[in-house]
Amino acid sequence: EPRSVHSIAVLIGYGAAAVNPYVMLETLAELVDLGWLPDGMTVEEAQVRAVKGIAKGLLKVMSKMGISTIPSYCGAQIFEAVGLAPELVERYFTGTPSRIGGIGLREIADGSLARHARAYPGNGGLLPVVGLYAWRRDGEHHQWNPDTISLLQHAVRSGSFERFEQYSDAANAESARRSSLRGLLEFRFSAGGVPLEEVEPVAEIVKRFSTGAMSLGSISREAHETLAQAMNRIGGRSNTGEGGEDPVRFEDDRRSKIKQVASGRFGVNANYLANADELQIKMAQGAKPGEGGQLPGHKVDSYIASVRMTTPGVGLISPPPHHDIYSIEDLKQLIYDLRCANPDARISVKLVAEVGVGTVAAGVAKAGADHVLISGHDGGTGASPVSSILHAGIPWEIGLAETQQTLVRNDLRSRIWVQTDGQLKTGRDVVVAALLGADEMGFATAPLVASGCVMMRACHLNTCPVGIATQDPELRKKFAGEPEHVVNFFFFVAEEVRALMARLGVARFDDLVGRVDLLDADEALTEWQTRGIDLSNILRAPEGSSLRRTRAQEPALTDALDWQLLDIDEGDFAIRNVNRTVGGILSHHVTTHQATGRRITLRGSAGQSFGAWLAPGIELTLVGEANDYVGKGLSGGVLALRPPEDAGFVAEDNVIAGNTILYGATSGRAFFRGLVGERFAVRNSGACAVVEGVGDHACEYMTGGVVVVLGPTGRNFAAGMSGGIAYVLDEGGMFAERCNTQMVALDGLGPGDVETVRALVDEHRARTGSTVEVDFGALVRVMPHEYRRALAAVSSGGDGFLTAETETAA
Repeated sequence: EPRSVHSIAVLIGYGAAAVNPYVMLETLAELVDLGWLPDGMTVEEAQVRAVKGIAKGLLKVMSKMGISTIPSYCGAQIFEAVGLAPELVERYFTGTPSRIGGIGLREIADGSLARHARAYPGNGGLLPVVGLYAWRRDGEHHQWNPDTISLLQHAVRSGSFERFEQYSDAANAESARRSSLRGLLEFRFSAGGVPLEEVEPVAEIVKRFSTGAMSLGSISREAHETLAQAMNRIGGRSNTGEGGEDPVRFEDDRRSKIKQVASGRFGVNANYLANADELQIKMAQGAKPGEGGQLPGHKVDSYIASVRMTTPGVGLISPPPHHDIYSIEDLKQLIYDLRCANPDARISVKLVAEVGVGTVAAGVAKAGADHVLISGHDGGTGASPVSSILHAGIPWEIGLAETQQTLVRNDLRSRIWVQTDGQLKTGRDVVVAALLGADEMGFATAPLVASGCVMMRACHLNTCPVGIATQDPELRKKFAGEPEHVVNFFFFVAEEVRALMARLGVARFDDLVGRVDLLDADEALTEWQTRGIDLSNILRAPEGSSLRRTRAQEPALTDALDWQLLDIDEGDFAIRNVNRTVGGILSHHVTTHQATGRRITLRGSAGQSFGAWLAPGIELTLVGEANDYVGKGLSGGVLALRPPEDAGFVAEDNVIAGNTILYGATSGRAFFRGLVGERFAVRNSGACAVVEGVGDHACEYMTGGVVVVLGPTGRNFAAGMSGGIAYVLDEGGMFAERCNTQMVALDGLGPGDVETVRALVDEHRARTGSTVEVDFGALVRVMPHEYRRALAAVSSGGDGFLTAETETAA
């Protein structure tokens, strides 16, 4: 029976060394015989294509788990069961988490017989359309369907709350409630309630709402800005997503209050971070865990490329390994880095609902974050492969309940806000989320539907007919959404929330948070699919001191060295490895106050993230050594690292700084007299750097800038590099074996290249005192194929994008 990526992944994951999907293969042969496949396609070709598709899907699934080989995946059992009875799991999937119970062998057998009966009804004819991915009239129930979509759009355009109630009734109908865990819950209404006029007003409730992290690029400029304008009008928050934000929006009502920082670091610099009320670290792709934000090349036009600081036409993905988050300590460091970049913003961490998320959320609270988001499995993501739409993640109800219970039991809930999202549609959804422990709620699909989305599911194709999920200029003209439509939606939802609060006898929203005693399982909704579901784990009331946030996190920046640097133009300071993110607070000050530049020398051992987010006009020289993350997000400043004059060792043979240097740098220059560790200049999108030797994975995912390596390199150089140029000294002739040439070409230097390298090397010598001699004949130029084409387009007057520094160098 296996015929999908997921079913084969499950079989291998539970120990199958090989899978023979013979029914699928025989079905393909029959389709060829019937002439239902393209003309000329043979049985062998059809089967090879199907197997290739499944293989690609398996690689995607494995990569999301951080697994490289089938032998490592085979028998690993990296799954969670949702809706399977404990005795079934214990017998056949031993050790797999299954927290809400569910169906057993009898129901599985009934389902198999029902599928067989649909295929062999006795009277011939076509198979019924299942409608797994797109709505079909006679297919599976979809929460978003023609009725709910049309009712919502009529309601928000006409401003009719009566029409919105019709939409809400359809969204909360019995058939719809069976498709979600929250639908299986019912409220314990108070006998008397409270008068509606005593309940917290709509204008306060809507401040708890935010729109989801939909990036500029995944949706059109018009749709992205409409959501921002709407949320700013009601005092809520819109989220940039991981695609950056056009700086022209920072000064008007199109500014998104939540700026996301994802593993790809698209468009993240000091100015972006300074113009935020909340900075959100994206640890997971919410609705589709591990997927990574993915943007097909045909959606990366010159405008999107300029905002993301990358090359037009080149597909983008946030790689599954988060290069500066390998442990809770690394996450704590990134939280500290962002606090330095904007001391006034609250710091959020986006997690995905999965088993153990409560423990991770506890770590997030201990690491100093102000806010945690628990994202559910059924939210949308516009460019995911089909194999990722189903069977990824779990309902937010389970993840939120686990998070709330863990935080309360460990006395951590009092210092952190909790938010949830994932197909929230009505006031009922909001109240259930609050009762399970959420202070705030995020909405993504619903505001897009209010703006005109008709769920064509063509987001990844760039062919959205209503101008939302497309960058095609002709299709974008069809966008008819207005901020007022989104404002109406949120006010209608808040009105429903108030009515439910009145019936529950709760006047303040704060008093609603975590009150699971006001929820019960709805026994009236049991049928064979939901028989055996046990919601007691979700409805368990934890013992603890506070059910919601009541105090702020402890101050983290009081002892930062940067406070001593704010009022000086030049100076010489001692530095120790406890001084982290030196230059971060200073960069925020320079950025927000348009202050004059600084030239500062520091002597000693720098702590993590030296020179992170360094702003234009700041020059930091370190005489000594540095830890990891030097120049993270470098934003126009200049860094120079060198050993002391009396060090007594050969600089180019010794390590001057650690791993993950210049990660996500966007502009500026950096010079290192000595060797550095692994993952140098990963996702660099505009900075220029000179270094005297690098470890493995240098220039990985680089999209712009210039890197000169005057010494040895590790393996896997330039993996995923789609922009920028690297020049590598290859005196031993071994570099080609260490370079990943999948996306780049290696060649010698041209006349312009020699001038570029010479200028950078001369500055390197002047700033660091380097004595390394450069044999220009031994330099190899590393240039991505797509970048070469973009340069050609720019030089011929075509459509292309380069950062100013890279264009000059190129």
